[in-house]
Parts: sequence; C-alpha cells; structure tokens
Amino acid sequence: MLWENFDKNEISILLLMVITFTIVRLLPKRLPPNIAYLSLLWGLASGMFLDFTIGGGQMDFYMVNDAHKYELFDFLYYVLFSPFSYFFVYFYETLGINKKTFIWYVIGWSFIAVGMNWLLIWLDIIQFQKGFELPYSFAVFLIIQTTTGLYYEFIKSKKEVMLG
Repeated sequence: MLWENFDKNEISILLLMVITFTIVRLLPKRLPPNIAYLSLLWGLASGMFLDFTIGGGQMDFYMVNDAHKYELFDFLYYVLFSPFSYFFVYFYETLGINKKTFIWYVIGWSFIAVGMNWLLIWLDIIQFQKGFELPYSFAVFLIIQTTTGLYYEFIKSKKEVMLG
C-alpha cells in the first residue's frame, strides 16, 4: 500500500516532519535532555492513544491517510505529535508558565492544535467521519494540553525532589 498511494498525504507528512524536527534542533537547548526526550515520547504516546481511542475502534471519528489499514505513514503521522509536545514543554519553560497563566497557555495551545488539525484536514491527512467536526477537536485538545502541562509539572516536581 505504501507505493500504490504515495501522494499528497505522504509528501505532506514527510515535509512536516522535516520542518518540525528541524525547528526542534535549531531552538536553543533550554530543556535537559531527559525532559526533552520525555516530551517527545509523550507526544508520540498521547497521539497514538488518541488515535486508538477516538480515531479508531468503536468511535472511529476520523481516518488517517488513505485507508483504515495501518501503514508506515500512519506511524509517521503519530511521530508528528512529538515535536509539538516538545514545543509545548519548551515554551512552557521559556515563558515561565505558572498557576496563574496555565489555563491561558493551555487554551492558546489548544487553538494552535486546532489550527494544525485544520491543516491536516486540508492536506487530506485526516478525514473526519461520523459527524465529528473540527470545533469538537478543541475540547479534545484542551484535555490533551492540560494533561501535558500537568505531566510536565509532575516530572519537574519529581526532578526537584531528586536533586534536593
């Protein structure tokens, strides 16, 4: 299936991967390597979790790429969540997000995520189905971004306890 349907979807995923991972590499290193790797892994894990819950299975609210069968570019699509998770944590730290600014940060990133979702729809990488619409994604992203922020705070608190 890989070479039979190699088109705009696959080219777009490759381009987005090159762009986003290049930005990750070019940003000044503000995160310790273990936090950077955890944020990248968190993005992959949360993206796959979402896809296997609302994107497939009983809910099946959207289709990734060309078919309901999983293929290499579906996995690469999940990998695209990694740099965005990294950016979330990177700018969380860079901007000094705290309890007072947390909700605004999460809301802002949820809008960014909806914008990315729109781009992925426009590129035909994902297709909504069963009545799911783009505005519904905002609630999903609010949950994911909040969880990411709380996860990062948890990791930071454990690191601080370990360092004394």
